[in-house]
Amino acid sequence: MASSVTRPARPSAGTKSALEHWEPGASGGGPGPFAKAYARGITEELPEPTRRSRALPPAPFALHGAVITPDGAWSSGYVTVANGVIGRVSKRKPTDVAVLETDGVILPGLLDLHGHPEFNVFAAWEPPKLYDNRYAWRRSKPYQALVRDPQNILLTQVPPKTQTRYAEVRALVGGVTGIQGASGASSASSEPLVRNLDQWAFGAHRARSMIDLPSGSFGLPSFEAVMKRIGAGDVNAFYLHLSEGRRGDAVSAKEFQRFLTLGGATSATNIIHGSALTADDLHTVAELGCRLVWSPQSNLRLYGETTLAGEAIAAGMPVALGADWLPSGSTSLLAEMKVARRELARQEHPIAAADLVAMVTSVAARLAGLDDHLGSVAEGRPADLVVLERHHPDPYENVCLADPSWVELVCIGGDVTYGRADWFGRLSGAATGTTIEDLTAWGKPMRLDTGFQGGTDVPSLTAVRTALTAAYPAVGPIFA
Repeated sequence: MASSVTRPARPSAGTKSALEHWEPGASGGGPGPFAKAYARGITEELPEPTRRSRALPPAPFALHGAVITPDGAWSSGYVTVANGVIGRVSKRKPTDVAVLETDGVILPGLLDLHGHPEFNVFAAWEPPKLYDNRYAWRRSKPYQALVRDPQNILLTQVPPKTQTRYAEVRALVGGVTGIQGASGASSASSEPLVRNLDQWAFGAHRARSMIDLPSGSFGLPSFEAVMKRIGAGDVNAFYLHLSEGRRGDAVSAKEFQRFLTLGGATSATNIIHGSALTADDLHTVAELGCRLVWSPQSNLRLYGETTLAGEAIAAGMPVALGADWLPSGSTSLLAEMKVARRELARQEHPIAAADLVAMVTSVAARLAGLDDHLGSVAEGRPADLVVLERHHPDPYENVCLADPSWVELVCIGGDVTYGRADWFGRLSGAATGTTIEDLTAWGKPMRLDTGFQGGTDVPSLTAVRTALTAAYPAVGPIFA
């Protein structure tokens, strides 16, 4: 049952008072394109994006290595890819297709369930102090100078989707094939580079997202419309930032009570952060069917503490991970996994390697409402695959120890999108084009294709980087 709120109603740093917090115009850090872009969620059904012709490999192929399957990890297995899907998963070597010996670990593409990709062009921000809640740092002068003001420049001086494309490449080279949080205004009109999980996916748009809970009547109609669609079964994943702050913060406590009053706790609700929630609060929302998306690195840097994720797991809440955004979050989802593991151990809720991997694969797919398509290496599924270098005998542990420099190959829907230069040439039939380029990634010769889905309007990474750095030279590097 819900816990009673007895926390002191002291003012939160940087806010007008403890209870004036998420009103319109106040929490976005001032007027301008940044405030609108940050606060923009996806509360209505988006139009179906224009689909391009595919650029699939010219012939089926099989990958050989350790394989993480829905039923466990195999030390040796073969994953056959044909026509964009996984045609076969077997311990026996196929004889009808060419086999690539990876000597690595093959697993589903990683799913990052919380981010703000448009803002991932920035390097990490060093918060000068700890804050009580997200409304406080969003008003702070250092944050406005280091993030908001440069973003206002970029939003007016670079072409639409440029920042999102850069962030998608950053995700891709870290083994991520699906992200949440890309703005519908910047990316929904055409096929994304990586799957945008809260937009159109597999022929439907069944997810919605909001940055802030409605305050008063502001945002309430959109929120109520989402609740109606959930009730009708049309929406199966609703991402909502909630109670992001320190436990004991009166602003976050009031926000949680309003969330309950508005009926926001549903079996489709993915609570993002929830760092201010008590153990009783987490049990309350768990009983109501909510799920948790956890971004511990960002919480720890901004608030000095993070969500009681161990309590959430103990309460039966499915928990997935999100790297949040570069100004305060991790540089990759693989890095976020390491923070989550350490924090769960500190909370006296140590997690098995297989369960940690599930947080970014099968469990994440479930929270996204896409577990019929993503999150598993299984026959008939879209071939969203990652191959990692192998440095540990346990495939699950190998994933938990990995960093982006271990990524050897990424396929999305069977398309070879990023990989070792020699593998890329072999699997793609030595494909060339304006969107295919060689890169040096952490000392490794790699090859990237930003136009794997076809189309002549897709810029290369070089073109994207050139546009960004011309407007703002301090853009954060991808390979760092």
